[in-house]
Amino acid sequence: MSKAAPAPQQISRIELGRLVPLYAAQALATGATTVSTILASIIMGTLGFGSLSGLPSTLISVSAALSAGFFGALMLRSGRRLGLGLAFALGTLGAVLGFFGGKLGLTPLFLVGASMMGAAQGGYQQARYAAAESVPDNRRGTALGALMLMSVLGSFLMTGFSHPIERLAVTFGTTPEIVGWLVGGSLLGVAALLMLFWTPVREPVAATVAGATRKTPSFSEAFRVPGVRSTALALATAQGLMVTLMSLTPLRAHNMGMDHTSIAALISGHILGMFGFGWLTGPLIDRLGVRVGYVGGAVLLCAAALTAAQPGTGALGLSMFLLGLGWNLAFVSGSKALTHFPAVQGVTDGLGYITAGAGTLLGGFLIARSGFPTLAYTCAVLALLPLFSAWRAGKSAAPSGKPA
Repeated sequence: MSKAAPAPQQISRIELGRLVPLYAAQALATGATTVSTILASIIMGTLGFGSLSGLPSTLISVSAALSAGFFGALMLRSGRRLGLGLAFALGTLGAVLGFFGGKLGLTPLFLVGASMMGAAQGGYQQARYAAAESVPDNRRGTALGALMLMSVLGSFLMTGFSHPIERLAVTFGTTPEIVGWLVGGSLLGVAALLMLFWTPVREPVAATVAGATRKTPSFSEAFRVPGVRSTALALATAQGLMVTLMSLTPLRAHNMGMDHTSIAALISGHILGMFGFGWLTGPLIDRLGVRVGYVGGAVLLCAAALTAAQPGTGALGLSMFLLGLGWNLAFVSGSKALTHFPAVQGVTDGLGYITAGAGTLLGGFLIARSGFPTLAYTCAVLALLPLFSAWRAGKSAAPSGKPA
């Protein structure tokens, strides 16, 4: 791994230009997720396992949780470029396997592909730390927001191609949801190639963790670091609720009679909320601190869950937008806080994936037994947990973004 360069007070435009391949790769990865894993619950229904509609997203989240620590350690040891490149390549293979599993009706193969896609996400989602490391601390929220803005471009590109994807599905003799996995694999393959043209501005440095006997600490060791617990709570809550409702709301829309194009528009609104306002939320958090992000995220996530329980497609559209924006605020705040602790980024991300996996699996069962509104009201209560993170951050009340 190359040695970390001293942090300059200002980053030149040339150095910022070196982030372009990273940002483009992340945009492609978001597009791949949009046309594949978000709609995996519908594929499970077409395969005859409607009661297990949340299983693919659960496997994705669990695999991401298991791989996040591995990729985090790999990037500390061998650099961001290698770790991210391998993650994108793994996602490419997983997406192709998922496509063939869905097309051939081989449910186990489809679930293997989903698991590999999840393992890949555990790696390439850490690209946000690479972007934040490239700028001074007081600009890291802005760097994270810019990364999200690039992501929305990739997602909108894919949702805008819903009609060509439908025609491609006819060509392959399958559904748009299944052929989306093949398209997603192609996007991730291009992202992997982009890593060949990207050189990190600086590499992460393993932090000293009290009680840890190795560079990458266990969950228990990581959670003894002051500030990690409250940061992890906000990240895990936001990730868990966002993935649960994002994955299971399309199934509700499908059962309400919405076609693929309408569901794609629903997802577009969600992606807009997630990534489209990064230009605003990132600088806002830089200026006002992570506490504002935690409070705003909790309020919007709660509102999204309550709105999702209401009848009508309009309510679903509003819910998905609020869900994305609430996640954005909490996620950018927590991610900025974690840039101070490179050694615990992977394992802390893993907790978020675990909650997402549990949420989608239990959510699928809850919908089957009690209906979607019960799931939505449960999520509304859980959405208030980041308020505790805001209280903890407020005890040190630092706009610098350091966690409490």
